[in-house]
Amino acid sequence: MTDEKNKKNKDFAELLRESKLKVTAPRLRVLNEITQKDAAISQPDLEKIIGKDIDRVTLYRILSSFEEKGIVHKIFDLNGTATYAMCTSNCTENHHHDQHVHFICSICNSVYCLNEVSLPRINLPTRFTLHSLAINAVGLCSSCQKED
Repeated sequence: MTDEKNKKNKDFAELLRESKLKVTAPRLRVLNEITQKDAAISQPDLEKIIGKDIDRVTLYRILSSFEEKGIVHKIFDLNGTATYAMCTSNCTENHHHDQHVHFICSICNSVYCLNEVSLPRINLPTRFTLHSLAINAVGLCSSCQKED
């Protein structure tokens, strides 16, 4: 195992402990795979990558627990498939603060978190309380841009 991978696993192990989750090889593997891509990743794609190492039910439970603990957030692609990305702000159990614009490519269907794009301020009527805000931008990602 490389030094970089060891450091990553230590960081992931610390993240799991802080979230009051047991540090297990399947959880570390899922965290590693989620962080390998620039875009969010779906459960079916994770299943293809991980293969028979982690069964479908276990993977579902891992992703659900990560979402519940504020480790990842879920974004739906254009086909309605849930994709997962790491939370980058101080998300806590059942309360995600990781609100940003998501860009979905209309060709490859990849979902990207645009942390640097500010969300608009929403002025709600009296007696309305905002719990979350989801804005999806749809277009072509840099990989799918066609040169003229």
